[in-house]
Amino acid sequence: MKRNVLIVITGAIVAVMALALVKLGNPQNMGICIACFLRDIAGGVGLHRAAVVQYIRPEIIGLALGAFLTSIFTKEYRSLGGSSTFTRFVLGFFVMIGLLVFLGCPLRMILRISAGDLNAVVGLVGLIAGVLIGIVFLRKGFSLGRAVPQNKSGGYFFPLLMLGLLVLLLARPAYIFFSAEGPGSMHAPVAIALAAGLIFGVLAQRTRLCLIGGIRDFIIFGDFYLLYGFLAILVTALIGNLALGSFHLGLQGQPIAHSDGLWNFLGMALGGFGSALLGGCPLRQLVSASEGNADSAVTVLGLLAGAAFAHNFGLAASAKGVTAPGQIAVLIGFAVILLVGFLNIKGLSVRQGVSASGSQGC
Repeated sequence: MKRNVLIVITGAIVAVMALALVKLGNPQNMGICIACFLRDIAGGVGLHRAAVVQYIRPEIIGLALGAFLTSIFTKEYRSLGGSSTFTRFVLGFFVMIGLLVFLGCPLRMILRISAGDLNAVVGLVGLIAGVLIGIVFLRKGFSLGRAVPQNKSGGYFFPLLMLGLLVLLLARPAYIFFSAEGPGSMHAPVAIALAAGLIFGVLAQRTRLCLIGGIRDFIIFGDFYLLYGFLAILVTALIGNLALGSFHLGLQGQPIAHSDGLWNFLGMALGGFGSALLGGCPLRQLVSASEGNADSAVTVLGLLAGAAFAHNFGLAASAKGVTAPGQIAVLIGFAVILLVGFLNIKGLSVRQGVSASGSQGC
């Protein structure tokens, strides 16, 4: 009962922080979005040149550092690695492609639904479908192998990378890019965004918050624990949007969204499928990387690479819809992830397959 209460409180706090960050400058319906913020960071450090989405987001830095410090304090920090590391990079790459075709991670999808965006409901159906496909592979014994202990210092490089990004954000050298217009130019004050990220990181580390894991655990084990957190986010944010006059029900005219139902569905299905095989969503990968898991850190690098590739080659969607190259990239993503799935079926039991594929313990 205690853990259910904690994750519900966590969900409510995350929703309030997301609404507050929007009021303080973050894009509408994007108070917190792991995929979008990683994309902005990729642009900020010059990995892509889409001028409207370039900014080193302090929320990501704070989230990683909060999770790292909490794992140290609770003695849950473990330096691990060696679980199909490059395969995880590839999966992270295509998960990001799918999320940028949808325009948001699972967390932003819930926040979009709470603001009345029905396109995100289509995305939710796609996400569930993608996780269901992943579960089929898990039931057949899919496994990326188990991460094994590494040199303890190895896990410190990811939080050090985050500290480096914070230095670049504060120093603002000429070789770092900051959007002058568009979503990248919309941001809350650095100190507040960083503090919100730290709080989020602490809570996410303690609760293992993950929508992919929640859907998976409910379907396979009947365990509703992780879903309580996202239901709390949805209900709290819905109440907040109604109170603030930010709730607008419909498909058209939604902030930083498009109304192409097929590709909203397929983009999020691709993200859900890949995340199910990885053992967790982008949020969970960030937290796990901060706890010392080098495989998750490489997955985050895959997400960053996917974001850079998507914007350099015109794959990411926009309010105008999904480009033809973006549609082709999603189909290629399904083919690649299906291949990964079939090549990594090892005949394990259901529970072994779930545990092994998600070495980060979503």
